[in-house]
Amino acid sequence: MPQQPYAYRRRPLSEPDWRRFPGWRDVTAAEWASVQWQRVHCVRNVRQLRSVLGDVVSDELYADLARDQRESATMSILLPPQMLNTICPSATPVGVGSLTDAFYADPVRRYMLPVFSDRRNDFPSHPYAARDSLHERDMWVTPGLTHRYPTKVLAEVLETCPQYCGHCTRMDLVGNSTPVVVKAKLTVKPADRLDDMVAYLSRHPEVRDVVVSGGDVANLPWHRLENFVTRLLDLDNVRDIRLASKALAGLPQHWTSDAAVTTMRRLTKAADERGVRLAIHTHVNSVQSVTPAVARAVLAMRDAGVRHIRNQGVLMRGVNDSMRDLLDLCFALLDEAGIEPYYFYQCDMIPGSEHWRLSLAEAQELQHSIMGYLPGFGTPRIVCDVPYVGKRWVHQQADYDRLRGISYWTKNYRTRLDGDDEVALRQTYPYYDPIHTLPYEGRQWWVDAARTVSAG
Repeated sequence: MPQQPYAYRRRPLSEPDWRRFPGWRDVTAAEWASVQWQRVHCVRNVRQLRSVLGDVVSDELYADLARDQRESATMSILLPPQMLNTICPSATPVGVGSLTDAFYADPVRRYMLPVFSDRRNDFPSHPYAARDSLHERDMWVTPGLTHRYPTKVLAEVLETCPQYCGHCTRMDLVGNSTPVVVKAKLTVKPADRLDDMVAYLSRHPEVRDVVVSGGDVANLPWHRLENFVTRLLDLDNVRDIRLASKALAGLPQHWTSDAAVTTMRRLTKAADERGVRLAIHTHVNSVQSVTPAVARAVLAMRDAGVRHIRNQGVLMRGVNDSMRDLLDLCFALLDEAGIEPYYFYQCDMIPGSEHWRLSLAEAQELQHSIMGYLPGFGTPRIVCDVPYVGKRWVHQQADYDRLRGISYWTKNYRTRLDGDDEVALRQTYPYYDPIHTLPYEGRQWWVDAARTVSAG
């Protein structure tokens, strides 16, 4: 065969040695494998990060991170040791001047520990950025239950996660408030909220697919998750249930615990008896996060009867914005961890996200570049979640003004916000590229347009 733009080589997974960091030098393998130890020792602030890393990185990085938390961050810091350990996995990075430089450049650090110097100083947020950029809360039919698609719902069963990603699309609701974002809250009691969700689904037989998310189901006590899923299984119209959990990669110890295996074994048995597909969807953005611990968690869930474990990543600049980044990640997921690459989303237009976001044209080129290398069933679709529309493959735009970075999209169903409006199925809906990716004329146009948007 001729030389190819990407050369496949199987690369066995490895777990970085956590003892390379001063704060974890005495942590035993048994402690590391304990979900309780992982949760207790999550890093929640700059002080705790310093207690782990010590002088491995410079004071400059700590100050940069602290400033971001004060002035820009939409998510507070919450980082399990497992996830932190995949940042700068080598104690002696090749081709990088110092460990501080390596931390700054690290793809996992870029979205799990964003620093102020990462943000753009021209347009840190797009003029049309919004806290609830997908209008999920506008489409709640009961608190936490979004009915946007004709046959599918999103059940946000709680508003916390075991880790907080800087680019979180639900930054309006999920996690602790930050100095710049006071979070919305689910005010209805959890038990009543879940009751209301089940009651709504029982009245709407057109819904066959329930995504159980939040937040992250890994933060829901096992007995409460089992009770809710069991009630979903009792509804004849529900045919697919997807459990959304970043923790499969960020806190795999949760999914290898005895409680996880025994609970999921009962649920998959009940699902099989009812002919329902029960899947786990996780969120991995960088090949560094795919480690043997993640593979063991997947194997534990497979042994418990979960047949479908899929990944939904997010495209981000400096994280996975090249053909090699995506293919390395997809092959590691598919070949070494047993996770199906499923979706890569465009990073949503939340505040402070412009430095992460890729243009539609860049996403289209990435989709083109990865075709033909992976098996068809393992080739992820790159999608744009268009406000008021929903997920669309990145080549499905109706029109694209590349000068101003505005793409236009149509939809083939009405959302709750449309009612019976016939125009909803004929009009186009805009999505916006990050301004810094535009030609000079386009950037200048947005300088003027931003004034109009802010005045309006």
